Amino acid sequence: MMTRDSPDAILDSVSVEQPPLRANQDFDDFYAANVRALTSQLLAYTGNKAEAEDLVAEAFCRALARWKKVREYQNPVAWVRRVAWNLATSQLRRRGVVQRFLNRQRETHETAPDGDRVDLMRALAGITPNHRKAVILRYMAGLTVTEIAEQEGAAEATVRSWLFRGKAALAERLTIQDEKEQR
Repeated sequence: MMTRDSPDAILDSVSVEQPPLRANQDFDDFYAANVRALTSQLLAYTGNKAEAEDLVAEAFCRALARWKKVREYQNPVAWVRRVAWNLATSQLRRRGVVQRFLNRQRETHETAPDGDRVDLMRALAGITPNHRKAVILRYMAGLTVTEIAEQEGAAEATVRSWLFRGKAALAERLTIQDEKEQR
């Protein structure tokens, strides 16, 4: 006979509750079973552990949001893997776009021109525009007198005159002094 104070009565009166099964317990098991392998795969692809972990975490978050549907797939891990790889590919693409943009925006530093080039630029700036244009087109662009005349709408004799006078003006402004002359 059981009395109210007997140990068996006490046990019967206290209900021993089992913790309720969580709705996402199967997702937790799925996550635990696959997260390391997927992270390793993405690490090999991206070369960055933190980035790989973030991508895999995002893929699992998307799977969790659709877990009722995803768990019914024949291979849910393949779905998560595909999502993670797509995220990685998109991220690499975006990074490439950003890098190309930054490369175009980067300030370029060119080496300063040597003294001879500076002297030539100053000398060219000091002659008349027609003479300067004729000399540049002839000796830098490699055009013939005929081609310069056609481009400038001038007679060939005029172009020859511009070249002669332009070279003479440059010679006055550019004096080349050899070390021997200075001694």
